[in-house]
Amino acid sequence: MRRPLLYLDVDGPLNPYAAKPERRPEGYSTHRMKPEGWIAQKPSKPRAYVKPLRVWLNVGHGRQLLDLSALYDLVWATTWGTEANSFIAPVLGLPELPVVDWPAMHEVGPAGTFWKTRYLVAYADSRPFAWIDDDLGAADRDYVAMHHGSPALLHYVDPRRGLLDDDFAALTAFAGSLHSPGA
Repeated sequence: MRRPLLYLDVDGPLNPYAAKPERRPEGYSTHRMKPEGWIAQKPSKPRAYVKPLRVWLNVGHGRQLLDLSALYDLVWATTWGTEANSFIAPVLGLPELPVVDWPAMHEVGPAGTFWKTRYLVAYADSRPFAWIDDDLGAADRDYVAMHHGSPALLHYVDPRRGLLDDDFAALTAFAGSLHSPGA
């Protein structure tokens, strides 16, 4: 069996953007970033006047993700696109990772799914995968169950808290279940 993929979303799981602005979650540090995707959202402002995006990152997550890379092939599945390799990976101490290229972003997905879902199923090409994101629901799980021929874990992460030890434990357990008898 080919190694499973681990799809990584940035905003929500790695950057708990929905936490109260005055209460940065424990273990996170603040980073000010100006990715092109952020600048493009402010077309009326000259580049020099675009206020940087506040991003909270936990360096410890980098070590935990590197540990998971023994079980998974890590892949960025984020609107940050290739900029995740330029801005997020260096802070977390991650190597350059493959990136899912979105044919279209933020459009309505089939059967009420999140817009990323069908693209991640196609990218996986029947390969097992785990996906951490803050925009997952029952429609996504149903879609994956109907359109993906291998095991998949769609793991919701609260965007107010980001990844926690329990999330890493669930990812480890899922990868382990793929190698157990009867899997």
